[in-house]
Amino acid sequence: MAKSKELTVEEKLRSLYRLQLIDSRIDTIRSVRGELPLEIEDLEDEVAGLKTRVSKLTEDVANYEADIAAKKIAIEEAKAAAKKYEKQQESVRNNREFDSLSKEIEFQGLEVELAEKRIKEFKAKIEQKNEIISNTTEKLDRQQSHLDHKKAELDAIAKETEKEEETMNNLSAELSEKIDEHLLKAYKRIRSNVKNGLAVVSIERGAAGGSFFTIPPQVQIEIASRKKITIDEYSGRILVDSALADEEQQALADVLS
Repeated sequence: MAKSKELTVEEKLRSLYRLQLIDSRIDTIRSVRGELPLEIEDLEDEVAGLKTRVSKLTEDVANYEADIAAKKIAIEEAKAAAKKYEKQQESVRNNREFDSLSKEIEFQGLEVELAEKRIKEFKAKIEQKNEIISNTTEKLDRQQSHLDHKKAELDAIAKETEKEEETMNNLSAELSEKIDEHLLKAYKRIRSNVKNGLAVVSIERGAAGGSFFTIPPQVQIEIASRKKITIDEYSGRILVDSALADEEQQALADVLS
């Protein structure tokens, strides 16, 4: 015996519309939860990228500081060499040796000037890098806070909706058992082929829900009579009257309250 023989057409329409309400709620729950993990994944990638950037910038600063330290040592060595050559000039035997030492002293002086110039450049680069580090760290802190918030939000939604989704799934399964198998297959097929998974829609202001095409008055009367199942010729959806829709929405609300 078919499951729906004991049901009238109106009862079938009510069951289908209530099933649609339940399945739509399940869709909404999954949609909300489904978007958050993607947001979290994007934020995690961004945070990881910012951390990598800060790490690289910090490494650059450390390298510049090491270069400065090396240049300071080079300056001390050049100054020491210059003093040594100046000392040697006191005991030279001829002008040629004196001039040679003078060139060495001059060369060491140029080395000091060059090293000091490089130190100045490195310090400017360090200042620039530190400014970028500061700005990047601020952004990292903001995005990390945003990420933590989104993770907490996802956890809260999961805990909050887990029970509701389970209840809805049970109601959907119970209703599906009462609907004729052929009709149920048609409902599922329509749901998979239409926007937002809406297979059953009500007539609102003379048009089918989700459609801009007006339903002729005579057809609206037939739908309201609930004597047969009517398919919207434009969208392919099953149509019910707005009064039935309102009643089923309230009935489901009462069940869930």
